[in-house]
Amino acid sequence: MKPGKELLFCALGGSGEIGMNVNLYGTEGKWLMVDLGMTFGANEYPGTELVFADLDFIEERRKDLVGVVLTHAHEDHIGAVPYFAAELGVPLYATPFTARLVAEKLEEAGLLGKVTLNVIDHLDQFDLGPFGIRYVPLAHSIAEGNALVIETPYGRIFHTGDWKLDDDPLVGVPATPAELTAIGDSGVLALVCDSTNVFNPKASGSEGAVRAALLEEVAKHQGRRVLVTTFASNVARLETLGEVARASNRKLCVAGRSLDRIIRVAKSSGYLKDLPQVIDFDTAMALPRGEVLIMATGGQGEPRAALGRITDNNHQIALEAGDVVLFSSRQIPGNEIAIGRIQNKLALRDVVIVTDRQSEIHVSGHPGRPELEALYGWIRPEVLVPVHGEMRHMKEQGRLGKTRGIPKVVVQGNGDMVRLAPGKPGKISEVRAGRLVLDGDLITPADGEAIVMRRRLAQSGLVIVVLDGKGKVHVEGIGLPLDEDYDDFTAEAREDVAAAIAKLKGGQRHDRDVVTEAARLAGRRAAQRWSGKKPQVKVIMAEQ
Repeated sequence: MKPGKELLFCALGGSGEIGMNVNLYGTEGKWLMVDLGMTFGANEYPGTELVFADLDFIEERRKDLVGVVLTHAHEDHIGAVPYFAAELGVPLYATPFTARLVAEKLEEAGLLGKVTLNVIDHLDQFDLGPFGIRYVPLAHSIAEGNALVIETPYGRIFHTGDWKLDDDPLVGVPATPAELTAIGDSGVLALVCDSTNVFNPKASGSEGAVRAALLEEVAKHQGRRVLVTTFASNVARLETLGEVARASNRKLCVAGRSLDRIIRVAKSSGYLKDLPQVIDFDTAMALPRGEVLIMATGGQGEPRAALGRITDNNHQIALEAGDVVLFSSRQIPGNEIAIGRIQNKLALRDVVIVTDRQSEIHVSGHPGRPELEALYGWIRPEVLVPVHGEMRHMKEQGRLGKTRGIPKVVVQGNGDMVRLAPGKPGKISEVRAGRLVLDGDLITPADGEAIVMRRRLAQSGLVIVVLDGKGKVHVEGIGLPLDEDYDDFTAEAREDVAAAIAKLKGGQRHDRDVVTEAARLAGRRAAQRWSGKKPQVKVIMAEQ
């Protein structure tokens, strides 16, 4: 599929899910990629760490790919860069803060100098093949969140990236309503828009309001050690916490490697200039409890992050009864159990817990309905293409756009090839758009045999049958609920396997495949009879 005299759009990730954003635009024989993100491993992929979009479609067409433009530095937009950028073999484009974080990733992967990374430190248009691209700064929960204006021979695209509206953003200067209106005045074919918070009837809120709420909340806890956990990438929140520490006469302590990294990169990019001097862990613990404010990673329940280790008494920072933990972050869907586990451990130790449900100590980085409606009025696109959301989010944004007068809406999913122009916009075909996982040191298909087998093992356990070649059978079970009956089970299973093999006639007894299958079925039936489970059965035949 080579784009002709038309404008195509295809998401390989991020449409039908929140995370793993990879978007393609095609025209005049060339493709442009916007973002190259990943998401974190989930229970559906046991034993894995990271999940990526399958890029097979564009990898087969890499000679027609003109570049990868990164909107901002969140992992779901840049996390896959060190794993795929070298293979794609095209230059990357990013604004300075994003570029510095990407450069660190490339250096860690041994790819610095092997991947071309272009830093765009201005808002002027730059051209990649038939595409003209211009960054438009928008507020988000990270420094240098950007939309893109993409010029093509068949119409102008406004690709929002992740965004919100914020009258008091603290970090960065987002585009004004007048500037966004001017973009709309120039004519916009399609608005490709973040759908994450479409069900929120209220605006996302301002970082300035968070600053006031955190000041008020910390002031309530005189004489107590206060720990605030937040997203490390939220530079504005780090700026806020520095101000809160200074205003409340507390020394600032930072716990978490990702926080150290973001602070270092932010300072080198001109942010966090007034962040107070950070004290080390020993100094923090030696101070009176009411004189320290701790910033820590781990608000999503990650056991190896700073808060998880502090909660398990496995960190130089310690919390005592009466100390306070402020969760200045939202729960990412899927992390509720992990977050609840840490909060319950803290509660058992009589640590006070405050979340955004009790105080406005966090605001989202994504637009609620009022913000979406405002953007529709400024941009006035001919077509709305919802992205960055589960299908329920994208469908709802499609409905909202129609009610607000957008003439055409295209709700697509990963792998849907959409023609935006010329003619009526809509889906014209489907392309491969699966998932890959980082499993140990290897990137493998998410639906591959290894992951499928691991799910089965987790659900039903394993039986190992060993035929020693001397007529003896050995049976072992792993993960079966047979603690008290285990010996009786293995004894009966051995008898069943031996009997099944003895029933084989003639040449069947010398056919390894036939013997193996007879032993497998007999072992599985015995396990099901004793446990009610249908485990995986591995038969090992000794060489004779």
